[in-house]
Amino acid sequence: MIQGIDHLVIVVRDLDQAAKDYEQLGFTVVPGGQHPVGSHNALISFRDGSYLELIAFYREAADHRWWEPLSKGERLVDFCFQTDDLRSDTKKLRDAGVAIDDPVSWSRKRPDGYELKWLLSLATGSHRGVAPFLIEDITPREERIPREMSHENGITGIAKVTVAVGELRQIEKWYRALLGVNGQTVIDDKLGGEGLRFKVGAHVLEFLSPCDSNSPLANWLRQYGPSPYSAVLKSDGTAKKQLDPHLTHGANLFVE
Repeated sequence: MIQGIDHLVIVVRDLDQAAKDYEQLGFTVVPGGQHPVGSHNALISFRDGSYLELIAFYREAADHRWWEPLSKGERLVDFCFQTDDLRSDTKKLRDAGVAIDDPVSWSRKRPDGYELKWLLSLATGSHRGVAPFLIEDITPREERIPREMSHENGITGIAKVTVAVGELRQIEKWYRALLGVNGQTVIDDKLGGEGLRFKVGAHVLEFLSPCDSNSPLANWLRQYGPSPYSAVLKSDGTAKKQLDPHLTHGANLFVE
């Protein structure tokens, strides 16, 4: 069963600089450590159980799922759902038409030497970043997620993720199969898009298709293809409504 958004992935070129910039925005940033596949990360943990992952590469890793997207620019690039039944939820997505791999073992060594282990099912090809990738922990999740959840800017969690898509028929099929509910129709006049909204645990996902060529979603699709466009974060009211995209390293982050 899907528990909600586990984390959002923001791919950056220089992890140390990105961590400093997010600290300047008022976040508490915790070094995450290294993955054997050539990436390393820093984490921003929230009280709603989700987190932001800033990820970069400490060596060339051309076969990594976020290596090629980074060549087009730093940004919000993917999202992960937490599940307590990885194999069943993987099958639901595959049966609905998602290109998704079988669960594989992943790990990360924290700076203190503790080795974290989990299983991932990764959506692939053009489905990456539109269908979620799924995670199920082997070591305790509370060891993977930083305990430092208070931020100077007052941000407490993830409210909504918006994904730019070209068409909606397959989206409805995928997420109805995974979540067991139909999507709600949504129109976003500001972005000039229309699409579907799904509730995922404590979080909302909106899949929007541009209504015309003037929509910023249309330009996003031309530049990056179907993929996460923005995230709205929950706040106690002290954070700015839009976070400086220079400091967020291209991630469109807003505050409700």
